[in-house]
Amino acid sequence: MSTTQKYIGIPNGVVLCIDKAEEHDFSGRYYHSYSAEEKKFHSEEQLLFELENFFNQLKFPFAATNTRSFVSKKENVSQTKERIKVMSDEELLSRHGDLGTFIIRVQQRQNSSWQGRITWVDEDKTVYFRSVWEMMKLIDSAVETYTKDEDNEPSW
Repeated sequence: MSTTQKYIGIPNGVVLCIDKAEEHDFSGRYYHSYSAEEKKFHSEEQLLFELENFFNQLKFPFAATNTRSFVSKKENVSQTKERIKVMSDEELLSRHGDLGTFIIRVQQRQNSSWQGRITWVDEDKTVYFRSVWEMMKLIDSAVETYTKDEDNEPSW
């Protein structure tokens, strides 16, 4: 098995570990280079909000559209402190989920969505995605292979 896609290679790279799945919703934990601690999430929505906040804190990739809200928020004009990597790529890649492990590399945030590539570590397969919805469908299809005994082929 080739391991050419098993690297992080981007400042905002995230290792996603799926531990539990129930009816098209999953939970688990994720890791990034700027924290030695795992970040647990209990739903797909929570994961997406947390990753969006992480990208905003890093200011990478830069969001092409402004965040919309029903509540007006005060602009934080203070400078954000520079983040220091505390985990190496090797440490990140040593983390694994019970149902699946994925490396998420968001390269752009355009049209109010994410574009990038995702690697399914367990199968060493990489697919480019054009939206956050497409990325989530790829994860769902991969996790589904572990949770169901059907002969449905994932779209990997």
